[in-house]
Formats: sequence, structure tokens, C-alpha cells
Amino acid sequence: MPVHTQGGEPRRPPFHAEAARRLREALGMTPAHVAYGIRAAFGIPVPPATVASWERGESTPTEAELTALAGALWCAPGDLLGAPGTLREYRLALGLAPADLALRIGMDRAAYERLEAGGAWRGSDRQAAALAEVLALPLPALVRFTGRDGHLTELLTSAATTRWQAYVRPVGQVVPLSRQQLRSVLQELHGAYQATMAATLNWGGSDSAEESGRAGRAFLDGILAEFWARAGEPRP
Repeated sequence: MPVHTQGGEPRRPPFHAEAARRLREALGMTPAHVAYGIRAAFGIPVPPATVASWERGESTPTEAELTALAGALWCAPGDLLGAPGTLREYRLALGLAPADLALRIGMDRAAYERLEAGGAWRGSDRQAAALAEVLALPLPALVRFTGRDGHLTELLTSAATTRWQAYVRPVGQVVPLSRQQLRSVLQELHGAYQATMAATLNWGGSDSAEESGRAGRAFLDGILAEFWARAGEPRP
């Protein structure tokens, strides 16, 4: 089931035009050869001019066309995509159909398609682990796709602004990192937040408290990205 924009048009995959051109040229093929391969193997009538348009970045293939193009170029769909940022893009990079992925993680197809279209995660921990394994998801992506970003942000905010020690276990229930690593990262976040607040208060003047509040809010607004960076898991 395609994801649609507000205008009703199917959202195209994040196509890497330059990669497509390089792969075609490395095989000694012309756009006409590629178009023929797509039509012969996949039954999709794509004119050579369309293939050339994809390579110039003037248009992008649909999901079905992307899979066919990868087949014609003897590569994986992921070789024709930019860095994945959505659940659908991670799936496309592996050339999996929604039904295939749903089957592999033990989820109803309709439930998975709702998730990919922006619905809330309704799966189990076992299904979440299977999703991460099948798609090779980075930890930040898994937390985001399973809808735990907001809860994690709340825990991190409390850890930075109060006693961080009390939040090692709750954060560990959301993020499967070692207790030692979590203690270290939460202590660093707490120290960084307190240092930010103290630095602005030490500026002196009647506006120092207001400046401190702004600096503190700015730090907390970015606390999730800061957590992933300090944990060695850059957020996608």
C-alpha cells in the first residue's frame, strides 16, 4: 500500500540519481538497455527517456519501478537510495514487500502497513526485536519507529534536571544499553545541563535568570539527540 501525501500523490522513494547512472555506465548499458530490461523482466513499460530523467534527477521512480531498476542494474534497491530515514525506506533498501516484512516479523500485513503509513506502534517486544533484526535498524531508529521517542525524552529530561541515578533503570527499559553505559551517559547529561544553567546564571545582571531559563530549555529541546550522540548512536 503506497504512502500518500496530502495531495494524494504516492510518495516516491529517496532516489540516488548519480548512483543509478554510475551503475548503468559500469555495466556498459544505455538507458535503452535498462528500459528494455525493466520491461522484459518486470513487465513495466518504461521509456528510455524516463530512465535518463531519473538519472538527471528530474523525476524519481515509483517503488515498483525502483525494484525493477535494481534488477536491471544487477544491484540491491538500497544501492539506488539515499540514507534511509523512514520505516518504508529501510524496507525498500532491502527490496522487501510489505507483506514479506510483515510475515518475517510476525505481524498482520494491514497492521504493518498502518505503521508504515504513520500509525502508532501496536506490536510486541518480540516483534520490535524482529523488526530491528530484519531491517538492521540502528537503535535510535528502532526507538523512533516503535513510538518510544516521547517517553525516552521525558525520562532524559527528568534525569538531567533531578537525580539522574533514579532514571538508569527506567531508561534501560526503553533503550537496551548496558547499565554501566547508561549511568555514564545520564551522569554526563545531568552535568552538562547543570553546567549550562550555572554558566548563564554567573553572567550576572538582571537578565541572567531569564537567559539561564532559555539556555536550559534549549538544552532540553535537544536532549534526545544529545543522548544518542553521547551513547555512540548518532540519531538518523
